[in-house]
Amino acid sequence: MRKTGFVYSPIYLKHDTGSHPENSNRLTAIIKWIEKENLTEKLINLTPIPATVEQISLIHDKEYIHSVKEACETGIKSLDADTVISEDSYNAALLAAGGVITGIDAIFEGKINNAFCAIRPPGHHAERDRTMGFCIFNNIAIGAKYAQKKYDVRKVFIIDWDVHHGNGTQNSFYDDPAVFYTSTHQQYIFPGTGIADEIGEGDGKGFTMNFPLPQGQGDKEYISLFKKRIYPEIINYKPDLIMISAGFDAHIDDPLGSMNITSEGFGKLTDIICEASDKVCKGRIVSVLEGGYNLEALGESVVFHLKSLMDG
Repeated sequence: MRKTGFVYSPIYLKHDTGSHPENSNRLTAIIKWIEKENLTEKLINLTPIPATVEQISLIHDKEYIHSVKEACETGIKSLDADTVISEDSYNAALLAAGGVITGIDAIFEGKINNAFCAIRPPGHHAERDRTMGFCIFNNIAIGAKYAQKKYDVRKVFIIDWDVHHGNGTQNSFYDDPAVFYTSTHQQYIFPGTGIADEIGEGDGKGFTMNFPLPQGQGDKEYISLFKKRIYPEIINYKPDLIMISAGFDAHIDDPLGSMNITSEGFGKLTDIICEASDKVCKGRIVSVLEGGYNLEALGESVVFHLKSLMDG
């Protein structure tokens, strides 16, 4: 059994988005399912600390970071048409990025084998200088850069299985061979990026791999894709750390996507990644919550994901 860290703070609930699909009930549902399945004692609970502005600026412009802080302090209710904020959203966003950093620290300090970060606001759409698609700071991208800077991690492999393409993460590393980004996502939906021939540029050419999929793809198709295409890339790339943008909105019951993955299917995808991680990077995986908007489906999927992280 692996030591799996669970990063969470009630401060994440203070990012108040009202009746927006990305709301605090998502994390409440995850906690409820973890307790229901008696996983609380089996996980190693990690209390996040906020990321510093310097750490956020590994990915984002400082002017942008300041503008988010100012917007929250002055009572602005949204940063764009999709991204609702409240007075506590800036602090929650710092803590979301800090949560990923906390998970990375615990792994490289030898306290845990892998981690799941139950954080919000999510991050994979956030660009260098703007918010997008419910996302404020790009948590996973900040974490990848931090790991490289702090622990001399040479190569990071990011797998994004959210139903939406992670445009912000891709753009963060598009010319960087030290971060391999791959995404499975539903084609023709928000944000409209992630076509198959987006493969990176310059030194990063060949280190971005996109799988835009037709609607209705389920466990069978995803498992086949992970086994035949993604697993061999991980083995070949030999990363020092694997990170997952774990959005659960490709679930069959999710209202924002039209895919058919089951809760158990997410566990099987996790098994494939765990097997690869054991071979190339001593099992080091940091999984970061992104989407997932049916509360029961989200909670159940996270439980299957966590069980696979723990048991492999």
